[in-house]
Amino acid sequence: MNEAFRHFASKISKITGSPWAFVTATSIILFWIISGPIFNYSNTWQLMINTMTTVVTFLMVFLIQNTQNRDTKAVHIKLDELLRTVKGARNNLIEVENMSDEELELKHQEFKKLHDKAELILIERRKKRSR
Repeated sequence: MNEAFRHFASKISKITGSPWAFVTATSIILFWIISGPIFNYSNTWQLMINTMTTVVTFLMVFLIQNTQNRDTKAVHIKLDELLRTVKGARNNLIEVENMSDEELELKHQEFKKLHDKAELILIERRKKRSR
């Protein structure tokens, strides 16, 4: 069942993320707006679009989340492989996604300091080149 859902979710994500899906959705909305006067802007007319959008949104949340989880897992595996193979990389970062929020914030601050330091070095190098 997992494999069938993965395949289904992947296929639907590709379809719903296409320009044609956007054009189709826009066309449905335009048709609904244009049909308003025909149905005298009735409660049924309004309920129809509200129900359709609610159902589609509800189902899409699960499909998008499945695709996002899969993509995130794949990125983590790729990054883990890079950390494992790059000489000098800190292997303790391989499981960083399992750290507490506080630990993540500490790591974030640590890397922000490294980034700021590297940025200062680059600025100094640029200044020397421009002289």
